[in-house]
Amino acid sequence: MVQRSSNAEVMCMDLSPKKPAKAYGSDGGAYYDWSPADLPMLGAASIGAAKLHLSAGGLALPSYSDSAKVAYVLQGAGACGLVLPEAAKEKVIPVKEGDALALPFGAVTWWHNAEGSSAELVVLFLGDTSKGHTPGRFTNFQLTGASGIFTGFSTEFVARAWDLDQDAAAKIVSTQPGSGVVKIAAGHKMPEPSAEDREGVVLNCLEAPLDVDIPGGGCVVVLNTANLPLVKEVGLGADLVRIGGRSMCSPGFSCDSAYQVTYIVRGGGRVQVVGIDGTRVLETRAEAGCLFIVPRFFVVSKIADDTGMEWFSIITTPNPIFSHLAGKTSVWKAISPAVLETAFNTTPEMEKLFRSKRLDSEIFFAPN
Repeated sequence: MVQRSSNAEVMCMDLSPKKPAKAYGSDGGAYYDWSPADLPMLGAASIGAAKLHLSAGGLALPSYSDSAKVAYVLQGAGACGLVLPEAAKEKVIPVKEGDALALPFGAVTWWHNAEGSSAELVVLFLGDTSKGHTPGRFTNFQLTGASGIFTGFSTEFVARAWDLDQDAAAKIVSTQPGSGVVKIAAGHKMPEPSAEDREGVVLNCLEAPLDVDIPGGGCVVVLNTANLPLVKEVGLGADLVRIGGRSMCSPGFSCDSAYQVTYIVRGGGRVQVVGIDGTRVLETRAEAGCLFIVPRFFVVSKIADDTGMEWFSIITTPNPIFSHLAGKTSVWKAISPAVLETAFNTTPEMEKLFRSKRLDSEIFFAPN
């Protein structure tokens, strides 16, 4: 059972956006992750966050994780090998910028950037670590390489498991000196990705129908059980939000006890978060490459810089519900006028003025 932080602990935590640190790498690329020591809300929310960068010809060796995840392709194109639990066959999925994949417990994956690629393949991983070894951090189990699982077994056990003689078993386990990320040999032929393998596994958030589209304001694509059924097994929802220059995202909160984990993909802007007793717990500028977490029921709002802002978020429930505090769908529009007058201690005229605003705007407000 995950022990939740107290209100006082959450209110005192540093919520400011952070960038990841390099965990390991080679000439084939690198793996970066965010640490609960630097971003305490990761541990409090039991959320893991990491990024994989693969250069041309880079291969992230086959591995599985102690956590269910959502993967989002931030940049480039390549292939993802996926073996789901109890599956008899590997899927080799062509992936590109904007793709989101739900990776349940037990899924074995590898990632590859083609040898002739002109761009890095960059993949973001966000997931639930509540059942993992370290709350707030993914633990990945490599199947091969210098830190692979079978380097820990005796030659006798490996030989019996793979039906090899002991010399062959010892050789095959020790021939890959790399760890985690390697570069394939020039000319080595990798499996061809199949577009059919994308079905039911991938949703491209840049091409999917928009769930919200406000001209001049912003747009949203929501990842849930309706458009990607595997999300149910992962237990997480996600969305991609893009707002225009100087546009505002309405103050709002998750009303189903979920945490919001946000990675800034492009652009930047101002962020404010308000917590218990009306205390502003965060006022900062967030820029591309940063990650921050909004505690449960805290209210967050963002205003983009002149160039706009784009972010990818996971929400710790597969079908999230949000309540907004401004716009035509705001809770204020539903509350009785007499209650609002008393709540704000204001006049009927001021209440009417307040209610008359934002009648056509939903959750994004374009600059005046």
